[in-house]
Amino acid sequence: MPHELDLILTITGGLTGALALGFVTQRLRLSPIVGYLLAGILVGPFTPGFVADKRLADQLAEIGVILLMFGVGLQFHVRELLAVRKVAVPGALIQIAVATALGALVGRAAGWTWGAAVVFGVAISVASTVVLTRVLSDNDVLHTPAGHLAIGWLVLEDVFTVLVLVLLPAVMGEAAGAGAAGVAVSVGIAVLKLAGLVAFIFIVGQRVIPALLGYVAKTGSRELFTLTVLVVALGVAVGSAILFGSSMALGAFLGGLVVGQSDFSSRAASEALPMRDAFAVLFFVSVGMHLDPAQLAVGWQLAAGTLAVVLIGKPLAALAVTVLLRRPLQTAFAVALSLAQIGEFSFILAALGKKLGVLPVEAEQTLVVAAIVSITLNPVLFGFRDRLARWTSALFQQRDAALAEAEAASLDEHAHRTVVVGYGPVGKTLTRLLRENGIAPTVVELNLDTVKQLQDQGIRAIYGDATQREILERAGVGTADSLLFTAAGAPGDGVIEQAKGVNPRLFVLARAFYLREVTALKKAGADVVVTGEAEVAFSMTERLLVRMGATSEQLERERERVRSELFGSGSPGPRPAVHDA
Repeated sequence: MPHELDLILTITGGLTGALALGFVTQRLRLSPIVGYLLAGILVGPFTPGFVADKRLADQLAEIGVILLMFGVGLQFHVRELLAVRKVAVPGALIQIAVATALGALVGRAAGWTWGAAVVFGVAISVASTVVLTRVLSDNDVLHTPAGHLAIGWLVLEDVFTVLVLVLLPAVMGEAAGAGAAGVAVSVGIAVLKLAGLVAFIFIVGQRVIPALLGYVAKTGSRELFTLTVLVVALGVAVGSAILFGSSMALGAFLGGLVVGQSDFSSRAASEALPMRDAFAVLFFVSVGMHLDPAQLAVGWQLAAGTLAVVLIGKPLAALAVTVLLRRPLQTAFAVALSLAQIGEFSFILAALGKKLGVLPVEAEQTLVVAAIVSITLNPVLFGFRDRLARWTSALFQQRDAALAEAEAASLDEHAHRTVVVGYGPVGKTLTRLLRENGIAPTVVELNLDTVKQLQDQGIRAIYGDATQREILERAGVGTADSLLFTAAGAPGDGVIEQAKGVNPRLFVLARAFYLREVTALKKAGADVVVTGEAEVAFSMTERLLVRMGATSEQLERERERVRSELFGSGSPGPRPAVHDA
C-alpha cells in the first residue's frame, strides 16, 4: 500500500507541478519543456517541500522514452530528408562533428576521460524536435524553405541519435576494456543483432502490425485503436530487448517506423500519441529531479562552456555549412538559430551514458541547466534571424538575391494545393473538378477502403480524423491554398478552427446541412458556407417561377428575396443551384 501511494503521489505531484509551471512558461511565450524541467527540480530531492519518489519517476520516464522514440519513428518521413538532402545531409553531419568536438573539449577541460567527453559532446550536438518545431511554427517558418531544411536536418540528427544508441553500449560497455579487438567484436555483434532486429520487424512486423491495426480500425472503436497502438509501441520495445538484446528505445523507433509507413500513420499520430505527451512530461520531470542547485556554484564553468557550444558553436557551424552550400542568408540564419538548443535526445543519450558508467553525475546536471537556458533563449535568438541576415547580406547582396529567387522557384510545386475533407458524392465531384483544372488535392477520409482506392488512383489521401491537428498538418494544410469541408453529418467548426490555426491565410469553403450551422462555421473561420436547406430553397423557388413563366428580372428579384430571408439582410448567399431530374 505505501508503494502504491508513492506511485500515485509521484505521478500526481509531478504532473501538477508540470501543469503549473508549464502554464506559466507558456504564458511567458517560452517552451513548456522549461516548465516541466523546473517542476522536476521543484519536486526533486534537492529542494524543500514535497519530494517525489525518484526511482518511480525514473521508471515512468522509461515509458516516456519508449513513446518518444515510437513517435520519432512514426513521424519519420524519408521524403522530407530527400527533398533537402543536398544540404541537410552534409550540413547535419558536419554540424554534429563540430559540436561533438567542442563539447568533448569542454569535457576534457573539466577533467573527464575522453570517453565521457565524447559522449557528452554527442549529447549536446543534437537539438530538440519538440522545441524546433514549436519555434518554427510560432514564427510562421515551418512551411517555408528554411522550415523544410531545418526539419530535414533534424530528421538526420534523429537517425544519428538512434545509431549512437545502438553502438554506444558496444563501444563504451564491457568490451571497451578489451582493447581495439574487443571493441570491434562487440560492435560487429551489435551490428548483427541490429540487422536481425530490423529484418524481423520489417519482414514480420510489416505484415502483422498493419493487419492488426486494420482489423481493430474496422471495429470503429477509437479506444481500442488507441490501446492497440500503445500495445504495439510497448510490445515491440520490450520484445526487442528480450529477443535481440537491443535497447527498448531502438525497438520503439523501428515499431513507429513500421506504423509510419502504413495507412494508419496519421491516425496513430493524432489519436494515440497524446498518451506519449503525458509520459514525455514525466520524462522531463524525472530529468529535472536530477539537478542539485547547490552544485551549480561549483560547476558553473562547465555549464558556461556547454552553453557556449550550444548557443554559439552549433549555430555558427550550421550557418557556415549552409552558406557554403549556397543557401540564402535568411534561410541559413533561420536553420542555424533554430538548432541553438538541446532537449529530449540529449537526456536519452546522457541517461544511457550514465547507465554504462561513462558519464559523471555533473554531466547530467549540466545538461539540465543547458537545456533550461537554451530552450528559454532559443525563441529570442530566433527572433533576430532576419535582422542578422539583413546586416550580413550587404556583403553578399547580389549572391543572396539570386539564391533566394532560386529557392522560391523550387517551391512552385506547392502552390494551389487544396485539402478536401470527406469523399462522399460532394467531395468526389470537387476532387475531380480540381484535378481537371491542374490542382492536386489531398483528401482526408475516415473510411480506410476509400483511402486505399484513392491511393490506387494516384490521388493523395490521408486516413484519419480531420479534427486532429496532426492529420491536417500531414495533409499539407500549412502550405495549402484552400480547404474544402464536404463531410456529411460531421461538425465542421472544429476542423476549420484547427486548419486556420495551422494556416490563417487558408481559404475555407464549407458544407452544412442546416442554416443554423452557418453561424458556427463562419465563427470558426469559414469564408463561404453552402447549406443543403438553402440550395433546396433556391432550386425549388427557381423551378416554380420558371414553370409560372417568370421573367429573368423576376427570377433575380426573387433570388435576392430568398437570399435575404435565409441569410439576413445584406448577407450574401450562394447562387442558386439547379439540379435537373
